[in-house]
This record gives sequence, structure tokens and C-alpha cells, in this order.
Amino acid sequence: MEDSIFTKIINGEIPSHKIYEDEHTYALLDIHPITLGHTLVIPKRQVAFVWDLDDEMYQALQASVKKIALHLRTTLGVPYVGEQVIGVDVPHAHVHLIPFTEVSEYRHSPDMTAEPDHELLANIAIKLRYE
Repeated sequence: MEDSIFTKIINGEIPSHKIYEDEHTYALLDIHPITLGHTLVIPKRQVAFVWDLDDEMYQALQASVKKIALHLRTTLGVPYVGEQVIGVDVPHAHVHLIPFTEVSEYRHSPDMTAEPDHELLANIAIKLRYE
């Protein structure tokens, strides 16, 4: 299997706005965020779909998802953090965490053709970094 963009990010071949990393998972800001703080949590081992992860990797992923979701909610002061597993855009399992206050924010569709605001993302990543 060819390395996914996420594998290249984990390997340091492509830059990212990382907010968390442990032995099994890596969390970074989405470059086309639905809302401020939209985060992707990915397993370090490349597997195409979340449902194809072995039990150990799935549990490690979900433990990181919960940890980061609670951190986003507290740090950003929002009442909700939505979770999406879509699985069609990158052939590497990942979970979207989307902080929001109103449902309309959660359902917002970002302009995927827009140039990412890397300065803004870098500043948000500093605020959201989970040690």
C-alpha cells in the first residue's frame, strides 16, 4: 500500500499543525476546518478504514479521541465536540473532532479549494497543544 498523506505527516515528510502525539496516535488540525479547532485523530499505523483496525489499535484511537475531545471542549470553551468518521477522503483511518456551540456550525461545509491559513492554524495549534 502506498503511504497516505497522514503517514507522510507522521513520518515528518509533510508539515502539520500537531496538537497531540502518543505511541499509537497523532492528532493534527484540519487545514480546511469546519470550525476553529477541527482536529483529526489518526492511528500511526496506516489502515484504510476505522472499522478495519484491530481491537487494540481501535481502543487506542478511541482513547485519544476522548482525551482530545475533552481537551478541545475545555480549552475552547464550547459545549459540544462532534465526532465524524467518514472514511472516503484519505485511505487512512481517522476521526474528525469538531468543536461547536450551535448545530449550524457543526454542519458547516468549508471551502476545500481555499488556501489554508497556516498562520492562524499555527496559533491555534499552540493554544490546543496537549502535553
